[in-house]
Amino acid sequence: QKTLYTKTMLLLLFNRFTFFYIILHTREVMHDGSKPYEGVLQTVEELKKAGKKMIILSNSSKRRENSEKMLVKLGFDPSDFDNIITSGDISHSLLQNNADSLGCQNWPVLTDLIQRNKKNVFVFGSGVEDEHYVTSAGWTLTSIEHADLIVSRGTFTINDGTTITSKNDDEMNYWKVMEEAMVVAARRKVPMLVTNPDKKRPDAGLPPMPGAIGDTYERFVWTHHCHPVGDMTEESARDYVKRIGKPFGEVYDIALSGLGNDDDDRRSRAIMVGDALETDVVGGSAAGVDALWVVKDGIHGADVEEGEGGAEGVLSSFNGMNYATYAYGKTIMPRYLTDHFRW
Repeated sequence: QKTLYTKTMLLLLFNRFTFFYIILHTREVMHDGSKPYEGVLQTVEELKKAGKKMIILSNSSKRRENSEKMLVKLGFDPSDFDNIITSGDISHSLLQNNADSLGCQNWPVLTDLIQRNKKNVFVFGSGVEDEHYVTSAGWTLTSIEHADLIVSRGTFTINDGTTITSKNDDEMNYWKVMEEAMVVAARRKVPMLVTNPDKKRPDAGLPPMPGAIGDTYERFVWTHHCHPVGDMTEESARDYVKRIGKPFGEVYDIALSGLGNDDDDRRSRAIMVGDALETDVVGGSAAGVDALWVVKDGIHGADVEEGEGGAEGVLSSFNGMNYATYAYGKTIMPRYLTDHFRW
């Protein structure tokens, strides 16, 4: 399908005959982490007036209340949104084996561990409430040698319940401890829950995020159990890493649940608005909803502005390397493209 360029949100999002459910990425579409982008507050207001249902879909490893506080701090009214869904909330429910209450399936690997009362966890964390996050779900922090599960929710600390290794204190030691832990875990085939699939933070230098840890661990598992020492394939190694968030299906199932009885109708009338090809656009496509790619704000903004070929060049480059992304070799094409999420 051909990508359609729209300079204004007006014709696309506000036409009552097109999209009714607006699924929104937040950072780099609505704000930059410290302030809203120009015109976004008015756009949200106008969408609300037009009777559109807006659902925020965040890959944040934190709980919903954190996202609500951030919205208020930036000048948004959380009540303008029909739902605010975070990867951290869904993952926390998975850790308690009750994600079905949110509208998605539990992870059978976790279900099995919980039923057998094997609830020892090793955490790659953010350094903010990592221990509370897992213990409040009924898990106990432990060493990698005794862990039944790894939770990857940040790229700043490593927590085994006794020692916290901080990247800010000693970055070389942090990476050393991480590699050693991955070797031990991969040999034992310890499953990993990634509570934020993003691979790069939209900050200077694009530092890694939990999704990058998941990718690295997947390769560790595969290389420790593939030929000639075993028969594991690269694809089957994915079974040991569960990623919660865009572009994976659970978050879209939850976002669209409760919005009517006809699933096909809901998806045909929904649109994913995001800046990241690998999560927002790939996710929308996989979920059967159209995607509006915001190109001049967000993770691809500099490449669109400064690289050869603009947005088309960025998209072509992404598809040329799609085997190394969450597209898993599939060519992706956003249905719509716009410079900014602006009225």
